[in-house]
Amino acid sequence: MGNTSTQVKQQWNSSHYTQVKISVDPATASAFKSACTASDVSMTSVLSKFMNQYSQTVIEKKGYSLDLSTRRQRRAAIRSLIYQLLRVRDGEEHYRDNIPENLQGSEVFERADQCACLLNEAIELLESAY
Repeated sequence: MGNTSTQVKQQWNSSHYTQVKISVDPATASAFKSACTASDVSMTSVLSKFMNQYSQTVIEKKGYSLDLSTRRQRRAAIRSLIYQLLRVRDGEEHYRDNIPENLQGSEVFERADQCACLLNEAIELLESAY
């Protein structure tokens, strides 16, 4: 008899993912679940992004080199880079948007605007890479 779709999914997940179990106090778990539900995001995606960001921070601080030997690792590195560029772009856009009206059109405003545009282009290129 053939595999059911649930079995196939479980086999695929077990060959492509590693399960990580965490234990937190009930209040923290409940608050996290509620926040994810309210934001309409999966708990797994939030934890994965945090784990990736934390790993990158440790690598940068400790000077470790990334293992980019598999396509999956390269995609994760690009996702991390995109996330970091998004944060930089958002900061630059916030800076640009808060420049006083009398300076909008100045060289400072134009540089901030150009920086945000170039960061957007870089993000789009990286997103299209995979």
